[in-house]
Amino acid sequence: METALEKVQLAENAWNSRDPEKICLAYTIDTEWRNRAEFINGREEVKAFLTRKWEKELDYKLKKELWGFRENRMAVRFEYEWHDKVGQWYRSYGNELWEFDENGLMRKRYASINDLEISAEDRILL
Repeated sequence: METALEKVQLAENAWNSRDPEKICLAYTIDTEWRNRAEFINGREEVKAFLTRKWEKELDYKLKKELWGFRENRMAVRFEYEWHDKVGQWYRSYGNELWEFDENGLMRKRYASINDLEISAEDRILL
């Protein structure tokens, strides 16, 4: 439980840094992702994906929560807020399934995400 909670907090902190170079080091060289309808393979594609993500999702703020774990797999619930270039705010909700290799690096990440338009006044992740 302690290790699972630590992994979730480390992931939250890393993603809130919005630093693709730093974040991708938590994943295996050949990591496999599905993010929404996009399939991403390998650290270099992860870096490119995260760079594109934060060019679109401005002032991104994320909160993750552990939902369950077993052996080398975890389920995580998350929500994050961001706005686009015209100033429309969103809260994005989702679930991730994670699988780790024997060195503790994430080998697989599958994320399902839904976006909700909100007003700036409705933000809760300040």
